[in-house]
Amino acid sequence: MPERQYFVYILTNCSRHPLYTGVTSKLRGRHSQHKEPGPEGDSYTARYNLTRLVYFERYDYINNAIAREKQIKRWSRKKKVVLIERMNPKWDDLSREWGMPIDCEGIVRRAEEEQKT
Repeated sequence: MPERQYFVYILTNCSRHPLYTGVTSKLRGRHSQHKEPGPEGDSYTARYNLTRLVYFERYDYINNAIAREKQIKRWSRKKKVVLIERMNPKWDDLSREWGMPIDCEGIVRRAEEEQKT
């Protein structure tokens, strides 16, 4: 009987570009690391503000999770979008219950207002 659970996950930002695929045994903790700036945070996800968890799968065995992560990473963006939209058609932040959700509509609205001025 497996003692742990493993997760394959996809992160993105408010503009939905780019998509980041990862694997972890502690989804909530790893997601927090992606959100942190500095040496503890992930530089790629911090650079592109990839803080929205839009997809995940749960596995009992790490080898299965790693194999799935590698498979998804080889896919085209179009195929990843289909995968996400099957589970999460509105691209909701699935981590919203863990803390303050990201207000993408507000961010987009502010950016549009700044471009007008």
